[in-house]
Amino acid sequence: MAKFVLAGKTDCPLYAKAELLADRLQWSLPNFRIHKISILPDKWKEWLEATCKRNGWKHEQSPLVWRELVAQGGKGMLLGGFSEFLEHCQDYYSITSDMPTDIMLSVAAENLKTKTNFIIEEQHRASLIKPLHIWISSALSPTCHFLIPNLLSGEVFPDISAISLHLLDLDGNEEELELLRMETEDLALPVLHQVTIHTDVKQAFQEADVILLLDEWWSGDNRDTEDENEEEKKKRKKVKGISERYREYGQLIDTKANNKVKVIVSADSFVNLRCSLLLDNARSIDSHQFVAMATQLENEARAVIAKKLKVKTSDVTNVIVWGNISGSFYIDLQRAKVFNYDGPIKGPAFFSQPVQKILHDRKWLETDLQDLVCRQRAAVASKTCQAAAMSAANGILTILKAWTGICGPDEVFSLGVLCLGYYDLPEGIVLSVPVTFVDGKWSVLLDVTVGDELMERLQLSASELKQIMS
Repeated sequence: MAKFVLAGKTDCPLYAKAELLADRLQWSLPNFRIHKISILPDKWKEWLEATCKRNGWKHEQSPLVWRELVAQGGKGMLLGGFSEFLEHCQDYYSITSDMPTDIMLSVAAENLKTKTNFIIEEQHRASLIKPLHIWISSALSPTCHFLIPNLLSGEVFPDISAISLHLLDLDGNEEELELLRMETEDLALPVLHQVTIHTDVKQAFQEADVILLLDEWWSGDNRDTEDENEEEKKKRKKVKGISERYREYGQLIDTKANNKVKVIVSADSFVNLRCSLLLDNARSIDSHQFVAMATQLENEARAVIAKKLKVKTSDVTNVIVWGNISGSFYIDLQRAKVFNYDGPIKGPAFFSQPVQKILHDRKWLETDLQDLVCRQRAAVASKTCQAAAMSAANGILTILKAWTGICGPDEVFSLGVLCLGYYDLPEGIVLSVPVTFVDGKWSVLLDVTVGDELMERLQLSASELKQIMS
């Protein structure tokens, strides 16, 4: 089978002449196939240069004709322009074109009009679709790869019929982003409206409805150092880089994003600080629209407790994470419950017991539990120099589901939020506190006991964050 590709400017008379010649060949020869690519005049030069560069060709005029090697595979074989195509048709098929100039010009004008009308119709059709715009930063991170199929599955946004996914990676390779875009489209999920890729921060967060910030700051050297001054310099350099980027993020969100945008700050490094910087620079957006994710820590704590009690991780609920998510956090079990525990008291599947009534080892609760949770996360991070991607993605998805109303009113979550006088904590600082979601809106859970010891830990977290921000 002979398959040819004919590309040209929509207003090009020679493209019109070649098009009609190709139609005649296709009508008369059963094994001849032609694929036409009509390009608007103002887009032709850019398209031609990109196509020739990709295939290693040299060609400067419209039209451009090449042959697809259907049987052999591989890239196409350049034939040339109109003259070369006409000569090929005469030599191989004994068919020529004797189209008069006036008809050639008329067809070219008709091509341009048809193409223009088609674009207008497509733009109108696209304007009728109102997709949910999701932006993901550090899109080449492993966490993003876990997120994408779940975000498009229909489970997180069950009432949304179309999602536009925007993949941003300021430190990434555009070719790798393009491969990720292609892989996302290959999922063939019906809710996916479009995928765009970006490496320029100025393009970020346009029309954003949901923003997932996965940016991570690893030093690239996990070895211990005895030089505390050098370590402090590295930390200050990191904080400076974070501050510059997140101030710009905040300003872009303030000016470009939907005013009801939902922003989740994730990853391991400086989570509370990054959320604070966004809030300081996106003043027109309600502070309730910004959260720092502590759910990953919460789930890791549940896993440690479940192992201790010999139950499944999902059997442990309502664990609270307080404080600085990336620093001096505290695991609190005052509302934690366990289901299906094999103890003296048993009940049906819905029966639960307070974790603190089962675990009596105060040292384990106050010291070992905190250390085990820290070590569990550090074990993954130290080997990969990346956050624990699967659990990070799961934590983000859990919060998004709760934020869209897919959770019970009694479920307790831990989120880093802007403190507005809760529990007599310093105002204006992002700290992890317990929240509940009702009708897609979160509110701080005030029905908890904040004793002297917990308050002391929270004040320590607040001081730690103030020092980082100073």
